[in-house]
Parts: sequence; structure tokens; C-alpha cells
Amino acid sequence: MARLKVTQTRSEIGGKSNQRETLRSLGLKRIGDSVVKEDRPEFRGMVRTVAHLVAVEEVE
Repeated sequence: MARLKVTQTRSEIGGKSNQRETLRSLGLKRIGDSVVKEDRPEFRGMVRTVAHLVAVEEVE
């Protein structure tokens, strides 16, 4: 199964509370943090919620 590398590129300050909570749920705490997650619909939806704050790339 494919994996997604999610990197926070912008600050959560000024964002809505659900966006801040989504970043925390993904495991992102500060700009530059990266996490690798399985490519599943749950994570795709979370990434879509904060798409303007993160960069996503596929890794193997």
C-alpha cells in the first residue's frame, strides 16, 4: 500500500479550530514537521481539510 509524507508548511495560527485539531491528529506540531501515513481515505480527508497548510508527497 502506498504511503503519504505530510509536511507542515504554514502556521496553524489564525486557522479554525478544526484545522488546528486536524494538524494535531496528523501528528504535526510545528512548521517543518513531517509524518508518514498510510494512504487511506481517513488520512486523505484529514489532508484535504488542511491542504493549504501542508505539502503531500507519495513515498514507497
